[in-house]
Amino acid sequence: MVKTLNLRYAYQNGDELSFPDIELTPGEHMLMIGPSGVGKTTLLYLMSGLLPPLRGTVSIAGKELGSLTRKKMDSFRGEHIGIIFQQYHFIKSLSVSDNLRLRQHFSKSASDKKRRDALVERLGLREHLQKKVTKLSQGQQQRLGIALGLIHRPKIIFADEPTSNLDDVNCEKVIELLKEEAEICKSSLLIITHDLRVMSHFQNHVRL
Repeated sequence: MVKTLNLRYAYQNGDELSFPDIELTPGEHMLMIGPSGVGKTTLLYLMSGLLPPLRGTVSIAGKELGSLTRKKMDSFRGEHIGIIFQQYHFIKSLSVSDNLRLRQHFSKSASDKKRRDALVERLGLREHLQKKVTKLSQGQQQRLGIALGLIHRPKIIFADEPTSNLDDVNCEKVIELLKEEAEICKSSLLIITHDLRVMSHFQNHVRL
């Protein structure tokens, strides 16, 4: 489902990063762990087509991302890839409900109200649907970020430091939720983190 080969990336200051080859099969769960500053988020951006590599390739579902135009990459990502960002990507002028509807629209699943209702119920967001995202607590915003990454039933879920600001109890809840949603959607799941608490939940580890 996901395969990288000889990936390299260079920052503007000249520093170059190299990454191990990764192969993630359909439905497989993987944890990528390493300290801050080793390029974990950069790798996630490369794998999701948000950054072009200096060298190497990324293939998802048999499609090499480098062969896609920017427009086709955006469409491919919207349909197949779910990203849970470390920094939230909301439209602040919209309500929780409208942010979710807009995400579904871009993934061509806007009519799937049943999916939207089930997800907000599981994430405890139902009573906050009409609130502007600026009125949510940090924990509620994090749950909305997770909902936006999962709402369209992606075949690949990339999660960037999803537990970094959570206490132990909520860390457990978020990891179990991501694993459960991946099982429900039969999705591959890749979590990138420096949070050692997460390691016990995954057998498949890659270190950067």
